Amino acid sequence: MKLTLLGAAGGIGQTLALLLKLNLPAESELALYDISPVTPGVAVDISHIPSAVKVKGYAGDDLDKALEDAHMVLITAGLARKPGMTRADLFNINAGIIKNLVEKVAEICPKACIGIVTNPVNTLVPIAAQVLRNKGIYDKRKLFGVTTLDVVRAKSFVSELKHQNPTTVKVPVVGGHSGPTILPLLSQALSRGLKIELRKEEIEYLTHRIQNAGTEVVEAKAGGGSATLSMAESGARFAIAVFKALLGDGCVRYAYVQTPEGSGLPEFFACQVRFGLEGVEEVLPLGELSAYEKAKLQEIDSILRDDIQKGLDFVNNESEKA
Repeated sequence: MKLTLLGAAGGIGQTLALLLKLNLPAESELALYDISPVTPGVAVDISHIPSAVKVKGYAGDDLDKALEDAHMVLITAGLARKPGMTRADLFNINAGIIKNLVEKVAEICPKACIGIVTNPVNTLVPIAAQVLRNKGIYDKRKLFGVTTLDVVRAKSFVSELKHQNPTTVKVPVVGGHSGPTILPLLSQALSRGLKIELRKEEIEYLTHRIQNAGTEVVEAKAGGGSATLSMAESGARFAIAVFKALLGDGCVRYAYVQTPEGSGLPEFFACQVRFGLEGVEEVLPLGELSAYEKAKLQEIDSILRDDIQKGLDFVNNESEKA
């Protein structure tokens, strides 16, 4: 089994490559690609780490070689957030990057699963879906946006506030992957299987902090970058679990995926997802929501639908230009 990481020389990519080298199943192949000429050097660097994962680096015009025979493609390529930027500000640059990369995936490894880390996920996943539809190979089981960082942050912030061991805390986070579209279901928060009781003001505080955690990092780095380390770690958590699921070791993770018909949700939505041999096996229900969460869900519905339509329009407009 082979995993190809696109954007492997970037701030997220290098750390993510390291974590994949350490934690992918033995005898897996890890291909690293970036336009940067340092990428083969990144591969050589982590190849010195003693693990049974085989790694090779590619740069520039060698994208085809990096993608050959890939079972899973993880995309971190794109521009990172800078102070004052929202995820929406990244759109024009990153939309073109994702479109071009997914077109190449469709050509070289059309049956591969595609995980998109690059922001804005809300819009870039629909772009990828439309590209694949236009190529006649779209399979909703094999495309997902990586929203694990929202879940990781929710675990950390809830456990910090309530003095819990974060390894025992579970907090569902659904919706999208930007600002107000991120919806932590704090009424379902658990520690050691028991419900965590939260006051109204705690729920409001936590919801706001989880939704704005990316900005918290950007501002704290004072122009020096965005959330790269936590994104790499959470991306690795997701990718390793899903990669193992493709090998038969199923898992349940949160991801931004196409929703089932009749769900009443936008076409793409971050949900709890069961992964298996072919990718997405089942999109699980949201569970019982509090009145606060139901109101928030209504608020984000139109935002998400606009984000999704923006992605579809981008691909259609590009096709008309061509």
